[in-house]
Amino acid sequence: MSNSLLIRALTAGGALALLGACEPVEIGQNPTPNAASVLPLPSPMAVEQQSLAPASGVEVDDPTGAAASVDTTSLSDENDFEAVAARQSIESDAKRLAESRAKYVVIEPTDLPVRPGTNEISIIEYALRTTNPVGVQIYRRSGLYNEELYLRNCNFYASPSEAQQVFLKRSGPKMDWMGLDPDGDGFACSWDPTPFRLAGSSG
Repeated sequence: MSNSLLIRALTAGGALALLGACEPVEIGQNPTPNAASVLPLPSPMAVEQQSLAPASGVEVDDPTGAAASVDTTSLSDENDFEAVAARQSIESDAKRLAESRAKYVVIEPTDLPVRPGTNEISIIEYALRTTNPVGVQIYRRSGLYNEELYLRNCNFYASPSEAQQVFLKRSGPKMDWMGLDPDGDGFACSWDPTPFRLAGSSG
């Protein structure tokens, strides 16, 4: 047999073998998969290992049993008696208390100011000498009260204390020629002797 005839025979045989491997498929019938074309399924162990693989940027527990490190912010345990008692003893607590007391400074009150060398009545001395509350009349007044005039007279002074000082120097407390004490309690404008009385009684 010549070489050309041999090649034709081999080619024809291979084509027949390929056609024999393919079964005809009818319409509506599912083809039977060829064993050579079906890929094997992965083993259960491989699937389990792939499902446990950590994603990028996500921390998971170590499968060997080692706990993963977690960064948490701890709260203060100063209100926990057992935790504080474990760190502090009676001696250390007493030392800390002594240091705090050493930093605490007590300021002693000074004496009430007076006006030495003058004949003027100090409003502080006047407040300590009187006992009537504000608004209680003890001095006679004319009975004619003009609120607008009263407010204008009081606004002339920088403070009620200044008005009281001038009131005592000029005509008060028995007389009120300046219209600063229309209710006759002896206190000009809105001046109040109560703070001076409290300071004097506590001393």
